[in-house]
Amino acid sequence: MSEVDKSTQQKAESKPKAKKPSRSQLRSASRSFALQAAYQWQMNQTPVNEIEAQFTVDHDLGTCDKVYFRELIQGVTFNAKKLDDLYETLLDRPLSELDPIELTILRIGSFELSERLDVPYRVVINEGVELAKSFGATESHKYVNGILDKLAQRVRREEIAARRER
Repeated sequence: MSEVDKSTQQKAESKPKAKKPSRSQLRSASRSFALQAAYQWQMNQTPVNEIEAQFTVDHDLGTCDKVYFRELIQGVTFNAKKLDDLYETLLDRPLSELDPIELTILRIGSFELSERLDVPYRVVINEGVELAKSFGATESHKYVNGILDKLAQRVRREEIAARRER
């Protein structure tokens, strides 16, 4: 083996390997893709299975938890009315006047708070805030935070009480 080949091999071996994304990073990416897909469904009324197929082709879903993405997009779109009913009384304006991004984020957060009890309520709220910071209007993260926090007080009462007792 020549000196050049040895040097190249040593450099390749010394490069740090890319870290595998954590479960929370994969789930965050799933939420981001689910937000985009649910927003598309909301705006165009395209069938969910078509949107899901399109996302599989157009986006690198290898960077997310595909099962969780699917669960979010289907849960949010199939249960939109039920989810809206969970937080509608907490709003300071009619549902029809909500920004479409805020509406979609609230639906995702409501789905996770009501259906995914394995996800801590604080994670749900934080992820909703981060989505609003990334995709929403300038101050929308504050609004999303307030609504999801109030909703968590309703649907995760036991979890919140147990956390306060610690």
